[in-house]
Amino acid sequence: MANTKNQQQSMRRALRRDVPATVGLLVDEQDFAAMRRYRSFSFTDHPDYLHQVERLLRTLSTQSGHTTVALFDPEDFAHYCTETGLDPDSSTSRSRYTAEIAAAGATVAYTGQPLDHLVPVLISRSVRQATWEYATAVLSGIGNCADCGEDIGRAAFDRAAHQLLSLIDTAGPGTHHLVCSIPAADEQLLAVLHVTTGKDTPAVLDSSEGAEFATVLAVGIALEGPGGVVLRTSTQDTPDQLRGWRLHRGSLIPLTEGEVFSAYCTDADTGEPLSPEPGVEYRAGFDLGDPPGTPPHH
Repeated sequence: MANTKNQQQSMRRALRRDVPATVGLLVDEQDFAAMRRYRSFSFTDHPDYLHQVERLLRTLSTQSGHTTVALFDPEDFAHYCTETGLDPDSSTSRSRYTAEIAAAGATVAYTGQPLDHLVPVLISRSVRQATWEYATAVLSGIGNCADCGEDIGRAAFDRAAHQLLSLIDTAGPGTHHLVCSIPAADEQLLAVLHVTTGKDTPAVLDSSEGAEFATVLAVGIALEGPGGVVLRTSTQDTPDQLRGWRLHRGSLIPLTEGEVFSAYCTDADTGEPLSPEPGVEYRAGFDLGDPPGTPPHH
């Protein structure tokens, strides 16, 4: 009997290692304070809460094959409970919500890193996810062109992808850091992309980052509003090079060397000049061309 019981326990432990674990994390004091209104949430001190979460993560990582952390948003949690008819003052509801948000993809795998390293990455991924969802909703809501019947959002995304590929191809070898900034109706959309290109090798980039970047750029193209892209290229033994483009009627127009210098060396709040960054060259943007057959829609 004892051997049978031990075998069963061993099998359960083996099964437990195959079950992933997910922890919903309240990253700041404000979110933590919002959850204290629920009696079933027993923590009273945020630093102690974070300490206990870190201990839990270490324990889970030894018991599970894979442990992830998701950002727990109290306001979104309350909305989720209203929509699903769940009692928000319940650990079961919190668990279900955590599973739902983890399924959306904005998570960080726990591999033993300290929380002060994990949290910034988690926040960054959550912001990227929210930006992509918002940009996608904007593109989906524009509808079809009244003249040609084409889906404006889809056409804008195709054009954005073409211009992004053109930019990467023309940038040449090096480590490239791209930033796209587009003002939208409710918020400033920002996308960042890192690309590494060898002298005789194709560009290497994260496919998710690339899709997010193209989606944000597509919003600016579809709305034919302001916005722009900046590119910083680093290569060995040479100064970093900064270039820029502005959106005009759905196309990226290269900035001159003087415009790039002015954009980087002017305080955005006061308009006062700033000192140039040491070891950096300010260069004009290069022509990206325009994909055929995709004129701006009105």
